[in-house]
Amino acid sequence: MKLRGKKATEILGQTVLWVILIASLLIFSVPFFFMITNSFEEFSYVLPYPPKLFPTRLDFSAYRHILSMDIFPTALANSVINTVITVMISVFVSTLSAYGFARIRFPGRDKLFAVYMFTLMVPGFLNIIPQFLVLQGIGASQNGLIGTKAGLILLYVGGGICGNTFFLRGHMAALPKELEDAVKIDGGGHMTTFFRVMLPLALPSIGTLAIFCLQGTWEEFFSAKVILGGVHSQITLPVMIQ
Repeated sequence: MKLRGKKATEILGQTVLWVILIASLLIFSVPFFFMITNSFEEFSYVLPYPPKLFPTRLDFSAYRHILSMDIFPTALANSVINTVITVMISVFVSTLSAYGFARIRFPGRDKLFAVYMFTLMVPGFLNIIPQFLVLQGIGASQNGLIGTKAGLILLYVGGGICGNTFFLRGHMAALPKELEDAVKIDGGGHMTTFFRVMLPLALPSIGTLAIFCLQGTWEEFFSAKVILGGVHSQITLPVMIQ
């Protein structure tokens, strides 16, 4: 009887949990559903009032307008290239950085990580002027890397390293030290530990970071607008749509 009562309690608890999760999913899905359905409304600079979850009629004029623009294939290709390269470099560099801060003791490690944390407190738009000047000073041309894919990718990668390192460092630090000691006993160094042990175990966190990087880079507007300016051959999809 006691086991049966315990099993009934577990089933009830799981049922309540799933009800809460499904209700939360439905609630948090409403804004996304509202955004999608309103894209089929007749074009306007304001949202319909009162708000409607379902469009009055399906109007594809906004989609036809965007897809018919001559610059759309170029903007799409630029966004894909920038996003793929940024995600690959950011994830690789951030993973190495997180491993260094989590598993390697070196002089000034904690102070340097405190600097990383401080940069996360500064709003991104406050950095755009110094970032612009730094990119302008890189390269032989008058504008440096301004108006180029390389400049924008460098800005995305450099601007995201601190946050990405913070995201992965906790997972790297939580991995058992015995695994690292076992590699050292077998004669392996930090590179062997990183690639053979830490990297496979950290794949869930790295995959999550890759998704965040992909989403953030794909939809980023402000930096792309400032760095690329009016260079139509380098324009990204968010800037084109705006």
